[in-house]
Amino acid sequence: MRRAEWPVAIYAIGDIHGCLRQLIDIERSIVADASAYPGNKLIVTLGDYIDRGPNAAGVLDHLLAPPPAGFERICLAGNHEEMLLDCLAVPRWLDDWLDLGADTTLRSYGMDPSRLAGLRSGQLRGVLRAHIPQVHLDFLAELPIALALPGIVFVHAGLRPGVALERQAERDLQWLRPNDEDDVPSGGELVVHGHTPGDRPVLKNHRVCIDTACFATGRLTAIRLGRDSRFRIIQT
Repeated sequence: MRRAEWPVAIYAIGDIHGCLRQLIDIERSIVADASAYPGNKLIVTLGDYIDRGPNAAGVLDHLLAPPPAGFERICLAGNHEEMLLDCLAVPRWLDDWLDLGADTTLRSYGMDPSRLAGLRSGQLRGVLRAHIPQVHLDFLAELPIALALPGIVFVHAGLRPGVALERQAERDLQWLRPNDEDDVPSGGELVVHGHTPGDRPVLKNHRVCIDTACFATGRLTAIRLGRDSRFRIIQT
């Protein structure tokens, strides 16, 4: 997605991973912070809404509901959403998905992961579709990969250095692990991303990572950005 103009403020939220309580808490903090900025604001969620944490189904229900008053919400795709959709398309990839935390997502939809391993592909696909609402699957399938505004790109994992956004590989945008030595991407945009967890946000001249492993630490991180280049970190 591309936007030609900035709103009054943009709030990006890092990897949520099934942590519904923290998502609700951080949205409340964002609403309180945004009271100082009259006008339309934007919330951008950076992907990985499912897996690892306890309530993936609840997180997707929340993201499908209207955003707070005065806000628009844009949700980007993460690699964990890709894995769920891939497993539906090719059920033999269930083990790969389970290795990366799918068990909590399956349980949040009322499935027992231990009962799925022996199912044939058609049976497994049928069980998944019977338990996961179609509205959730449609939402995940339609998520954009990146959002670009003048001077900034929001994406789940990062950008390949020296490659224009239009030429980036979708897999890199969802799976890349940025290197601190990377050059500034073509055009000099600031890249705001998640995917690479850490104890605290990573703030570099050319990129910001706000994945603080909420499912393990309890800390969900957001960043407020404005046209004046000032920012504020917000955490649960």
